[in-house]
Amino acid sequence: MKLPHPFYRLLLRLDVERLRAEVAAVPESAWAPHPAGLAGNSSVRLIAADGGENDEVDGEMLPTRHLEAMPYVRQVLASFGVVWSRSRLMRLAPRSSVPEHSDINHHWFKRVRLHMPVTTHPDVAFYCGGECVHMAAGEVWLFDNWRLHRVENPSASERIHLVADTSGSAAFWRFVAAHAGATPRELRYDPGTHSAILTERAHRSTVMPAAEVDLLIADLQADLADPGDRDGRARLERYVGVLEALRHDWRQLLALYGETDRGVAECKRLRDSVREVSSQLAPGLTMSSNGIAAQRVFEARVLQHLVFERRTVGRAHAARATEVATVAARRPVRPVFIVAAPRSGSTLLYETLAVSPQFWTLGGEAHWLVESHPELRPGAPNVESNRLTAAECTDTIAARILAAIGARGVTASGAPIDDIERLQLLEKTPKNSLRIPFFDHLCPDARFIFLWRDPRENIASIIEAWQDGRWTTYATLPGWQGPWSLLLPPGWASLHGREMADVAAYQWETTNRIVLDDLARLSRDRWCTCNYTALVQSPAETIRRLCAWLEIDFDAELAVRVGAPLPLSRYTQTPPAPSKWRRHESAIKRVLPGVEATWRRLEAL
Repeated sequence: MKLPHPFYRLLLRLDVERLRAEVAAVPESAWAPHPAGLAGNSSVRLIAADGGENDEVDGEMLPTRHLEAMPYVRQVLASFGVVWSRSRLMRLAPRSSVPEHSDINHHWFKRVRLHMPVTTHPDVAFYCGGECVHMAAGEVWLFDNWRLHRVENPSASERIHLVADTSGSAAFWRFVAAHAGATPRELRYDPGTHSAILTERAHRSTVMPAAEVDLLIADLQADLADPGDRDGRARLERYVGVLEALRHDWRQLLALYGETDRGVAECKRLRDSVREVSSQLAPGLTMSSNGIAAQRVFEARVLQHLVFERRTVGRAHAARATEVATVAARRPVRPVFIVAAPRSGSTLLYETLAVSPQFWTLGGEAHWLVESHPELRPGAPNVESNRLTAAECTDTIAARILAAIGARGVTASGAPIDDIERLQLLEKTPKNSLRIPFFDHLCPDARFIFLWRDPRENIASIIEAWQDGRWTTYATLPGWQGPWSLLLPPGWASLHGREMADVAAYQWETTNRIVLDDLARLSRDRWCTCNYTALVQSPAETIRRLCAWLEIDFDAELAVRVGAPLPLSRYTQTPPAPSKWRRHESAIKRVLPGVEATWRRLEAL
């Protein structure tokens, strides 16, 4: 929900000690990985669809067994007198972050999220709309999650918030608007009170009502940014025309057919037609308020929800098992994996190729794809690092991963992929550079784009990532002091006590050497190379060459992307410059002899 201000601190003070006692009693097994696989992020479901262990936002929202065991948390939620949707405890590990994003899904159009810190540290910072606050334990905060926002936890302590979603009653919004200078009311634990919590139970219509379509599209139209050039404005005018046509035709279809089987079929046909036409007009169109691509918002807020595919989240175990088995039997056709040492520019290459509608993706770096399986995480039997071979790709693991790929795939416009065999999967996660034999066994027709970067620049960037503290991948490792950043190469334990430049050089050299050795075992038509400097200095030529190798078209979306200097990738710390590595010149020159042999192999490519 869009709000007038980035942050609101509510006039309520919670019993921190009681909150912490109830949270401390939650078993570690209740903490689930983040649904998008964000490193260092985990949660305990308190209110969920069917009261189950899921992160769905549709269905009958009910308290989970974890909430039933937390009387004060129930009392806190009941005290607001509102109807709650999905609610959780959310934990952010030491030296972890929540990347900058905007909540654009349909769920958020008329809902907000309350944050109630349980355990935190003064250094934890919440950024939203250009402002920054620290949410202290026991406080209650509301923020505008339509604006770009992120969270940074640079401390050595974990941060846990109670978060709850609601659309809010009239009394709630009067409470939000209360004078900020007043003294907060304290909500003490009352052991004699059993609190009844109101939860969302109304089911959505199979077909979105015409009035809601009007509302959503009018809001989107009002926020479209002026592209600033003649061609862009012409496309914007046609794009708005497509949205207007959907409003009128949707109302006509519902008037003619309602929610009959014929009506649902016709609505799906109209939705798919609008999706195709709007996607062609959308490149370069953004929202003025948060800079998000217009088609992403249209897809996530409107198109995906025009026709609601009803499902039972917590009870259809047999049907789900059949579905998983069916998906697992299907492999993506000729998937493309970008492999590179960390901080080599792989995000820039991925974001460039991913604009093409000829690809589908897993929505970004898919750390969850492998590390959601305990058998594949460092520390499991025979798994010392991020290195995985064909031996670890058992039939059971392969079935799980293929099912996850089929369930989480999205097109370039953000729509769920309906046919994993029609387009090519594009995937990029640096850790996968150490897993080429694993993915070769999983998908025998997979292809690999090997991106490499001058070691002086690359090692400097790795050093800065370690120093920044936002790139923690493992909060603790046995025998290692402090957190570990970026990928974990074989032999990492030998680096204990070494200087930062030694660690960075080891990560660069080991990753590139392993990639070279693994690719050499594949037929030459299954991999190609790309140099970071060439990508930045000659993007059009580089992408055309890759398209030719991939046997895909150099389409209009790619042409727009490389028609000007490439934008900074989302994970850029500071703008790149050829001489930036000299900030660490003495340290890098000291470690260069140890990487020279691999550097020469790369140059020989």
